[in-house]
Amino acid sequence: MDNLMYLIGAGIAVVTGLGAGIGIGIATGKSAEAISRQPEASGKIQTVFFLGIALAEATAIYGFVVALLLIFVK
Repeated sequence: MDNLMYLIGAGIAVVTGLGAGIGIGIATGKSAEAISRQPEASGKIQTVFFLGIALAEATAIYGFVVALLLIFVK
C-alpha cells in the first residue's frame, strides 16, 4: 500500500509536462502573432520567447526528476 502512494505521487508529478506543453504552445502562438504584427522587433521577441520556453521546459524536467526520485528512491 505504501508503494502505491509513491507511484500515485510520481504520476501526479509527471503531469507537470502537460502544463509545460500547453504553456509552450501558447507562447509559440503568441510570439508568431507578435512577429507577424511587428516584424522589425522579431529579434527581441525571439529572445523573450526562448527564455519563456526554457523556463516552461524546466518545470517539466523538475516534475520528471521528482517522479523518478519517487519511483526509485524510497
